[in-house]
Amino acid sequence: MSGAAVAQAIASVPHTNDTPGAHRIASAFRAAAEDGRAALIPYVVAGYPDVETSVAVACAAIDSGADLLEVGLPYSDPLADGATNQRASQAALRAGITFEGSLALVARISAARPGVPIVTMGYANQLISGGDGRERAQALARAGVAGTIVVDLTPDEGAPFESAAVEAGISVVYLVAPTTSAARRAAVAARSGGFLYCVSLVGVTGARTALPASVARLVADVKAVSPVPVAVGFGVSKAAHAQVIARAGADGVVVGSALVAALGPDGTDVGRLAALVASLREGTRRP
Repeated sequence: MSGAAVAQAIASVPHTNDTPGAHRIASAFRAAAEDGRAALIPYVVAGYPDVETSVAVACAAIDSGADLLEVGLPYSDPLADGATNQRASQAALRAGITFEGSLALVARISAARPGVPIVTMGYANQLISGGDGRERAQALARAGVAGTIVVDLTPDEGAPFESAAVEAGISVVYLVAPTTSAARRAAVAARSGGFLYCVSLVGVTGARTALPASVARLVADVKAVSPVPVAVGFGVSKAAHAQVIARAGADGVVVGSALVAALGPDGTDVGRLAALVASLREGTRRP
């Protein structure tokens, strides 16, 4: 389906960018911009390596400079996740974390650090499971979630869940990639709530030694068609990468696998993760 056809088909769907959760997200992006930075969005895995350490990791990420926090909901078949995040997700599942347990953990983080919006990341089978996702959207909202990324959901099929999210008061964040056409990017951006997630490369998540040379052009092209802030992720592993993305004009920088790896082989090196978050925050500063 072309971008124009998608836009026409979903034009009547209530927009999740006009929800309390989306407004909280927008405020975080504005505050970072006023501070001369792109917003920093660290990613942590719920329940990795265990519930208590996971809460400590999330709070450390926030205290070290997160403007928003992305929390991965462990799932048995995380298709977009690279090896590092898959390993953490599988470890959390083996330790007994469930969807309900993940949200209980998110609620604890939200209560402990209420000033930072939380955006969950999961998959359609977790959140929709053949229905409209209304119960799951309400559960996310009760846990204090401001928005959710459903990696394998597109606006073509997302209208029912968007409606459920509007009722719950949270945003639905969509993704675009380097392979997404210009028309399609515009259509997806028009439906994204809170922000638009721009994937920097073709492939799965995972820290890279260098970002694609085309990332600056990608940021400019996506920014040109997006009515919501644009956050760039996949492959970001150090402050220099954050700097490239911020100076290219992105509104936010998402860092995931590098932070999970920073926790070490047993997932408990919270101090090392905190130091990396602080370094990344400095990297988000604009000239």
